[in-house]
Amino acid sequence: MDLLANTVRPYAWGSTTALPELLGTEPTGEPQAELWMGAHPGAPSRLDRGTGPVPLSDVIAADPRGELGDAVVDRFGPRLPFLFKVLAAGTALSVQVHPDLDQAKAGFADEEARGIPADAPDRTYRDANHKPEMLCALTPFEGLCGFRHPAEAADLLESLAVDELKPFVDILRARPESDALREVLVAVLSAERTAMAETVERAALAAARLGEGDGPFADACAAYAQAAHDFPGDPGVIAAMLLNHVRLQPGEALYLGAGIPHAYLSGLGVELMANSDNVLRCGLTPKHIDVPELLRVVRFTPGDPAVRRPEDGGDGEEVYDTPIDEFRLSRYVLAPGAAAHRLAAPAPQILLCTAGRATLTDADGTRLTLERGRSAYAPAGEPLTLDGEGTVFRATVKV
Repeated sequence: MDLLANTVRPYAWGSTTALPELLGTEPTGEPQAELWMGAHPGAPSRLDRGTGPVPLSDVIAADPRGELGDAVVDRFGPRLPFLFKVLAAGTALSVQVHPDLDQAKAGFADEEARGIPADAPDRTYRDANHKPEMLCALTPFEGLCGFRHPAEAADLLESLAVDELKPFVDILRARPESDALREVLVAVLSAERTAMAETVERAALAAARLGEGDGPFADACAAYAQAAHDFPGDPGVIAAMLLNHVRLQPGEALYLGAGIPHAYLSGLGVELMANSDNVLRCGLTPKHIDVPELLRVVRFTPGDPAVRRPEDGGDGEEVYDTPIDEFRLSRYVLAPGAAAHRLAAPAPQILLCTAGRATLTDADGTRLTLERGRSAYAPAGEPLTLDGEGTVFRATVKV
């Protein structure tokens, strides 16, 4: 097992205080958005096994079966199949979706064949992998997840009393659900930009008024008004109004599969995802929006967001279930004086302490203490025990 040195990504939407508080560092005054833990080439974690700091990606490349285990390599290839993060949202992230595996492979191959540079701003597919993800709240967390039922979206838009939104209300009430959502999203994203910006401004003012009340859409409208303040005139504000507004309490989670539109708005959480960077954006962003490809990937299926809570995994482990195998997220809430928990090791794992202090012990009796905000990596085949007082999140692979 090895203590990890991790990179903080300073994206513009990041909080200036949340990650420094978790890590016990001084705020810089600049946004600090994501702490990356893993072997993604964009910012691999570093570890030191006695010869100086080395990227985890290099460690795995030098001995993939020794680090990952045969089962992981045979299923996912010679790379760590997940990326573990702490995400700190100070302002809204873009409304976005992720492709499924077949779409990612086809899209990546197409853009490679067309010679679009990997770092081009209009590049959609950065790799050939899908990007299912799970977000578990560490603080009260606010987001958008999946389409509202069209009738509910129509009620929300109608409550704003903005004349320019009435055609959308009529579509949402008259057309079959999936067709209605598609038609309205297309209309919003393809509208003339100046006219739509004026509509967004009026809708934002109305949302701000409703957000100060106690009506059925008050919380959601306050969130939309804040997004409009951060992204004035952005059509994504109207697109966001088609989505469910969600508030997570600490320990609650969202799983986001392929094609599900979503956005994180505020709060601190741990995020675990397949090792990919494929994002198609719908709005709340100055970045490229590929509308035709977006419409091919989005799943226009309404439904209530499925807030997930951990299930008993035995021996104190609380597991957040997902339908995919690239990652498995769980949590240990450690009590002082309790027996140490045994962590089986069929796959590599990363352990992150988010509260208190935890101690890892390997089969040889070597101990490693994790303070709040620190993380450790253990290769496959390295059984550990865990004790202490605090909270530890565990990221590994289903095998």
